[in-house]
Amino acid sequence: MALVIDLKPGEKILIGAAVITNDDQRRIRLHIAGDAPILREKDVMQENEADTPCRKIYFLIQCMYLARNPREHHESYFSMLREIQEAAPSTAFFFLKINEKIIEGSYYKALKEARDLIDHERELMEHVQKSCESR
Repeated sequence: MALVIDLKPGEKILIGAAVITNDDQRRIRLHIAGDAPILREKDVMQENEADTPCRKIYFLIQCMYLARNPREHHESYFSMLREIQEAAPSTAFFFLKINEKIIEGSYYKALKEARDLIDHERELMEHVQKSCESR
């Protein structure tokens, strides 16, 4: 069964190593069949946007998803994971879910789980900031 994606005018989508842009003045509908990695523009993180530890995790998983050999990013990922868990043990639950998807080879699903990790990181940082302000 093909994946159906609607693209707004000017919206981009990444399919494999190709970027496809809808330059039309109206929405278009794409029917995509096959096993290529697919990311909407809104889900793509540029390397310079990976400005926190958990955003770097998301970026590494994105690299795994798009790579021909995802394992080439595993060492960096697991090294960073250990550092984050050491600093913030509350992230362990998120990493359990992410790692399960990575082991399955379900990198897109791991990316979705990594969004929850980024949200958790944001909450932790907000809590720390509020604690500092109240002192």
